[in-house]
Amino acid sequence: MVVDEEVDSQLPFLDPNYASSSSPSFKPAFKRTGNEWTALAHIITAAVGSGVLSLAWSMAQLGWIAGPMTMLLFACVSLTSAFLLSNCYKSPDPETGPDKNGCYLDAVQKILGKRNAWLCGIIVRTNFIKVPIVYTITSAISIRAIQKSNCYHDQGHEATCGYGSTRYMVIFGLIQVVASQIPDFQNMKWLSIVAAVMSFTYSIIGSALGLAQVIENGEIKGSIRGLPSSTAAEKVWLVAQALGDIAFAFPFSLIFLEIQDTLKAPPPEKITMKKVSIMAACITTFFYLCCGGFGYAAFGNSTPGNLLTGFGFYEPYWLVDFANACVVLHLVGGYQIFSQPLFADIERWFARKFPESKFVHKNHTLKPLLMLPLKFNFMRLVFRTAYVALITGIAVLFPYFNQVVGVSGAITFWPIVIYFPVEMYLTQKKTEIWKTKAIVLRVYTMVCLVVIFYAFVGSIRGVIVARFR
Repeated sequence: MVVDEEVDSQLPFLDPNYASSSSPSFKPAFKRTGNEWTALAHIITAAVGSGVLSLAWSMAQLGWIAGPMTMLLFACVSLTSAFLLSNCYKSPDPETGPDKNGCYLDAVQKILGKRNAWLCGIIVRTNFIKVPIVYTITSAISIRAIQKSNCYHDQGHEATCGYGSTRYMVIFGLIQVVASQIPDFQNMKWLSIVAAVMSFTYSIIGSALGLAQVIENGEIKGSIRGLPSSTAAEKVWLVAQALGDIAFAFPFSLIFLEIQDTLKAPPPEKITMKKVSIMAACITTFFYLCCGGFGYAAFGNSTPGNLLTGFGFYEPYWLVDFANACVVLHLVGGYQIFSQPLFADIERWFARKFPESKFVHKNHTLKPLLMLPLKFNFMRLVFRTAYVALITGIAVLFPYFNQVVGVSGAITFWPIVIYFPVEMYLTQKKTEIWKTKAIVLRVYTMVCLVVIFYAFVGSIRGVIVARFR
């Protein structure tokens, strides 16, 4: 085993002279080679995540009319956000630039100023942390579900097949320690494509199992009013939690500009991203409606909180196992999609703070016998490992799937998906405050705020109730 030291050429964001891609004089250290298909893969990986597994439960709370309508409305909100953000990639002019905003926070700072950027920075980092927490919980539930499925198959459906989730969260965390050593977002095309295929696979399996159960039942279960509850107040809180779960399933706004920054031009990145956004919105909404609708139709008032792990489905057990394995593989990639921008942001700060540090700037090559050389960086290894450990620890403390998904969906949805995109668009277009367009967009902003605040309060209550039950 030999360890060689070399100057880090793999991490442009660790170069103390590295300029943000938003700088007019920026000359990228990498060549942008992305196209509409790689962008679609990134978006699908980010959007079709663990949230899809809770949609049948959300549909059960809302019923057959409000459930699908709510999903369609959230899809429209996410698509509106994407269209607004596509104009923010270049500033001050969305058509000619010359500045390119390679991340969400860059765009806010350049267009809305430092005060808004400071607030946005807190929200952005909160979002990048919350999603990996949910993914860690979901992956552990899916790994545990594979064991339970095999147990039920061997011992019968009435068997006591109880397994804890902590060990599986730790296992998933160890996997992420390794995956987190991927240098940056530009090196993740292959992981996004694999993860996107996995997300399609388990979504199709979940929908197909639900449809098969409906056919076996010979009826469509559920009702227009949704799941009955013991009191009217309880129903109100469950609806709020369902809205939070749906909010978690849809948005991909926070990494939208990072994805746009990977695209080659021509055609203009803005045109490509608008096309990709429409494709992504249609595909994800179709799968969400199938998963949520077929799951609710199959189980009605008994709809589980997680479609693939609530064990409405027992057979064929191997297909349930395969679907849950696809969930885990997808979440490995999804975790990185949301973590890499945070890694790059913090590591840029380290590079500026310690420009002479070998610990920060040196790349090392590990050459095990008969194996391909492995490149690593000590600062990246220590920081990213500590980050994964923190995320895993929080997930172990709050392993409540539906409740945590609801809080996660509601906590940053309004500022990230609605407020900042609207304000950046109006600022760039220099729209006067009393113009019809400005009034409509700000009314839209306030209505969404009321809905999301309601979802947030209901989801927080759900976590508290689950914690102290």
